[in-house]
Amino acid sequence: MRVDLRSDTVTQPTAAMRQAMLAAPLGDDVFGDDPTVNALQHRIAQMLGFEAALFVPTGTQSNLCALLAHCQRGDEYLVGQQAHCYRWEGGGGAVFGSIQPQPIAHQPDGTLALADIEAAIKPDDAHFARTRLLALENTLGGKLLPFEYVQSATALARRHGLSTHLDGARLFNAAVAQAAQTGGAVVDEARRIAQCFDSVSVCFSKGLGAPVGSALCGSAEFIRRAHRVRKMAGGGMRQAGMLAAAALHALDHHIERLADDHALAQRLAAGLAGVPGLQVEAPHTNIVFVDLVGGARDRSADLLSHLAANGVRATGLYRLRFVTHLDVDATGVDHAVAVIRGFFNA
Repeated sequence: MRVDLRSDTVTQPTAAMRQAMLAAPLGDDVFGDDPTVNALQHRIAQMLGFEAALFVPTGTQSNLCALLAHCQRGDEYLVGQQAHCYRWEGGGGAVFGSIQPQPIAHQPDGTLALADIEAAIKPDDAHFARTRLLALENTLGGKLLPFEYVQSATALARRHGLSTHLDGARLFNAAVAQAAQTGGAVVDEARRIAQCFDSVSVCFSKGLGAPVGSALCGSAEFIRRAHRVRKMAGGGMRQAGMLAAAALHALDHHIERLADDHALAQRLAAGLAGVPGLQVEAPHTNIVFVDLVGGARDRSADLLSHLAANGVRATGLYRLRFVTHLDVDATGVDHAVAVIRGFFNA
């Protein structure tokens, strides 16, 4: 048996999604006349409460467009040390926009301390880069940022004249987890989170299961600036409606089912609890981190080889990451648990 727990980016389009892609009416999105792309942009903007949206090939490009639309050369953005747009996107803001990142250490719950954010804001002085933007990520490493914190952090930024951007690659995972706390509707919770920010990036190719694509949402003027950056970055696609159709299908059919992924992550974490040498972090959503401690660290390479030989794919070395998604079921999770337990019991 094989189970791929490396990331929720490995999902394959469902049969129904493939049919929606084949049936999509098409135009030329560079000319602005692909009806399916236009429908998707309108749909996600309306869903999250923004004036406009821009369909882009990747979440990395979406964040890049946001950074360059918010900031100018010599400006600075405040961001977490583990944030994707700082750590894992090739330094794009600095390379392409001459925008300086000011990384801030995360608290154990994934937040950036409000005092640390405020202390990082530079005075209006020629010695310093101009602080223009606060960028947060939700979920961060699978952790849901507390909504009260999101409100407080973005309010702090506004008081200091900063714009705010949310890397919401897994925004709907966050909304599912938040809805479980509040009893609200998932889409309503997604909108509540998004409305704290000036711009939001949403990924369709992770838990939502589309093959490609993200959307950047914001004001009409902001999206106009971001559209220019997308062009420079090579993100203008032609008959992109086939990809947009997959995203529309995902919005219609794959949001609520994210709760199944969260339940499977809980099942995986529970199955690994108590294994000597493993320290399991309780998951908020669909990502489970497992730290190898003590003597288990000396066996990390052997563990990864054992997993691969038994059809279980994961990432990491001393800190393993397992991600549940559309193409993982309870049988697959139980197989992964049995393989890991078998290694440590051997």
